Amino acid sequence: MANKVAFITGASRGIGKACAIELADAGYDVAIVARTVTEGEQREHSSTLKASDLSPLPGSLESTSAAIRAKGVQCMAIQADLLDLASIGAAVTQVLERWGRIDLVLHNGRYIGPGHMDRFLETPISLLKLQMDANVWAPLTINQLVLPAMIKQGGGTIVNITSASGYGDPDKPAGSGGWGMGYGLSKGAFQRIAGFLKTELSDQGIRCFNIQPGLIATERIGQDMAKFGIKNDGAPMEVLAKVTRWLATDPDADQFNGKNIEAQFFCHEKGLLPGWGGPKIHTNNITYDASAANLTQLEKELHERLGA
Repeated sequence: MANKVAFITGASRGIGKACAIELADAGYDVAIVARTVTEGEQREHSSTLKASDLSPLPGSLESTSAAIRAKGVQCMAIQADLLDLASIGAAVTQVLERWGRIDLVLHNGRYIGPGHMDRFLETPISLLKLQMDANVWAPLTINQLVLPAMIKQGGGTIVNITSASGYGDPDKPAGSGGWGMGYGLSKGAFQRIAGFLKTELSDQGIRCFNIQPGLIATERIGQDMAKFGIKNDGAPMEVLAKVTRWLATDPDADQFNGKNIEAQFFCHEKGLLPGWGGPKIHTNNITYDASAANLTQLEKELHERLGA
């Protein structure tokens, strides 16, 4: 019997790479998508309009591929850019044509570039749009291409790596410990996808989960983010990998279809990463949006008051 197939964006480093290796360990053949093919490539990754940064980041499709194949499974590495929908569509088509199926999609890749750490009045609308293109329209494009194949084969799983910035406001401005509006806007929109797919397609075997990572220690945060007031002292990348594997393989995962999972708390409560001490207390004052909880309580009180 052929292995199941995972399709992962942003897999040259960081969370995407960790999840790719973990799913390979679980027996998946893995298709990985990213821009960086070989180590040492130069590409703009500054988060601000105020400076350029072409210094190579650690990681590449080649290094991730080697780690995946070391697990004894197949790997297909495809260079593509979330801002180039044609390249993304071609990547999906290539996997479906060569391997005949995609069982799991992990949307991990996101916009990298100027505007991410710039304040609103300093950020051209064009850069806000680019963040929406990469963080929302690209995943939706992949979904529309993959879902018919998943339905035809009897089901499939989509995992969205989200962000608390989608339902929380920074306590500091962008560049001083906070984040740019484009990141929060795009992650807020991205957050809504899972519920719609669950409502429309769960009866056809489709599951969609949001995983909110919290602060995770990655190569890029370590290299780029200190200058913006963000320390690389988050949880290990393996937290996301273990939660993703659990969702992909555990029969109890169905109960979380369409829902948001706070990865660090979930991983620690279930003991998925032995030896890890669990989430840290972070010294910030992020205000999380409680609108839905407030409305739920108000409607409950209304029903009780009117005797419904």
